[in-house]
Amino acid sequence: MSKLRVISGEFRGRRLAMVPGTTTRPTADKVKESMFNMLGPYFDGGQAVDFYAGTGGLGIEAVSRGMDHAVLVDSAFAAIKTIKANVELTKAAERFTVKKMSVQRALDEFIAEKKQFDLIMMDPPYAKQQALKQLEQIRAGHLLVPGGRIMIETGLEVAYPETIPGYTLLRKQTYGVAEVIILEAE
Repeated sequence: MSKLRVISGEFRGRRLAMVPGTTTRPTADKVKESMFNMLGPYFDGGQAVDFYAGTGGLGIEAVSRGMDHAVLVDSAFAAIKTIKANVELTKAAERFTVKKMSVQRALDEFIAEKKQFDLIMMDPPYAKQQALKQLEQIRAGHLLVPGGRIMIETGLEVAYPETIPGYTLLRKQTYGVAEVIILEAE
């Protein structure tokens, strides 16, 4: 497995640590670059959250490309340890919040705190796909600012409906065994 790196922006070229073991499937650099190009490659500030953060690579990339801050959420101890090490590599740890908790608990907490994000990234384990239920919670809890975007990386075996209430499908792209979906809050 090749090393991961930050593709573009302020932290460009920094090599990120991988989560030990085989339970975390990091997003390949080429796919990550395409995902961010689909979103609009650079951001003018804003708040991001990376659910199922793994290495923290997507959240770090978002901040590198101009987001003000990213919350990185994962429930695995090995992932949290790796995320913290990768955040240290940015030398901008104050621009990140690392939370060791389930995505469900994070959703509940963010909704209770009335938090809102400009960008939500989700790269859930392909086999345990709960993204549709979580998309409904995100919509009902007003976690996205109007016009905010959600980027989901998913396995090809998960079928998303053509329309998802509360969202406009902006892009859908297949990369090998992965599919990337970009949604915008209506």
